[in-house]
Amino acid sequence: MRKALALSIAATWTFFMVSSLAAQLAAPQIDVITVKGVINPIVSGYVARGIRTAESDGAAALVVRMDTPGGLDTSMREIIQSILESKVPVIVYVWPQGGRAASAGVFISYASHVAAMAPNTNIGAAHPVALGGSPTGADQQQTDSTMTEKVTNDAVAYIKGIATERGRNAEWAEKAVRESVSVTSAEAKKLGVVELVASDLPDLLSQLDGREVRLPGGKVTLRTEGAVIRQMDMGPIEQFLLTISDPNIAFLLLSLAVTALLIEFSNPGTILPGVIGGISLFLALFSLGMLPVNYAAVGLIFLAFILFILEVKITSFGMLTVGGVVSMTLGALLLVNSASPDLQVSRPLIASVVLGTAAAFYFVIRAARRAHVRIPTTGREGLMGHTAVSRSDLDPEGYVLVEGESWSAVAEDGPIPAGEPVVVVAKEGFKLRVRKKL
Repeated sequence: MRKALALSIAATWTFFMVSSLAAQLAAPQIDVITVKGVINPIVSGYVARGIRTAESDGAAALVVRMDTPGGLDTSMREIIQSILESKVPVIVYVWPQGGRAASAGVFISYASHVAAMAPNTNIGAAHPVALGGSPTGADQQQTDSTMTEKVTNDAVAYIKGIATERGRNAEWAEKAVRESVSVTSAEAKKLGVVELVASDLPDLLSQLDGREVRLPGGKVTLRTEGAVIRQMDMGPIEQFLLTISDPNIAFLLLSLAVTALLIEFSNPGTILPGVIGGISLFLALFSLGMLPVNYAAVGLIFLAFILFILEVKITSFGMLTVGGVVSMTLGALLLVNSASPDLQVSRPLIASVVLGTAAAFYFVIRAARRAHVRIPTTGREGLMGHTAVSRSDLDPEGYVLVEGESWSAVAEDGPIPAGEPVVVVAKEGFKLRVRKKL
């Protein structure tokens, strides 16, 4: 009886496990990646990797949860190309609540097979951000205006083409580019900018189930009900590279690199500043490579540190320090060649770094100058004014004892008997000139 009961339990458990495993194998898989922050080459590579992984794993779809203020045009276009060529449906989900799909985010949303938004999110403001400096004259203004018009028209044509391909509102897309209009999630759905408004990921998958999308290989029907969700986060290296590609981090790394390398060059053989400076410089170069950098601004930052160093070497009554502060401030303000606030170095950070660096060099300068004017207290120069004792009669030459050392000496004011205290008044080579102590 017991044996039969055990066999029955084992058979039931085996059936349950096999059924559960079969259900899991039969359930569709949905891959999910999360894009948060500025669109740059690191994010572009992350999205492309997510699409490739979803294709190789046989996922039913890839959901891109996105919250972005925009970013680089080149990276945006790379992401769109990856989506348009994807063999799996790509769903862009503007998330979480309070998030946005601005600028480049609008283009990426339009390129997706299905666009969705969480409540209390917004999409829009896709006008191209001008690159380069401000105009300096009428001709320059006209040139910049013409270039802006060309860039805007190119962006309009690009997004209208994508809108036509995906069957979305092309008229609103043009307004988002030309007039920087922005709408809420509810308005976006009503206008045909997005297809769905979902409160969370399960709600999104429930609404997606049964929808038909068109891939390069033909039309497919989404089966997302009860899907197994697999989150694909950025790897540690991707997260690190994304962190240092921030304009603020780039400025800090560049400042640290230049400071450390100048210390090493000023004191060869210190080693540690050289190591720190070398590593920081390579990281700064990588970071700057992820941004639209104005290399004239990089030169201004290097010039600032050179001026700070020269202030230590040359007496300029603070003029070199003032020049360094101005050069470093201008370099930081112009470092990123874009008018987008999200690609600019923080003003408080600029003030902190510039003032901190100037203050540090100020104290170094003061210490160096005090060292130059301080009366020596050691060595041969430090013997001046010291009291000595004549070890032999000085008539006028003999020997004196100074600070425990025996010196050859010459008396300037007549013979001095042995044992008398004298004062050192001068040094000529290895011989001291002394006088009687009054």
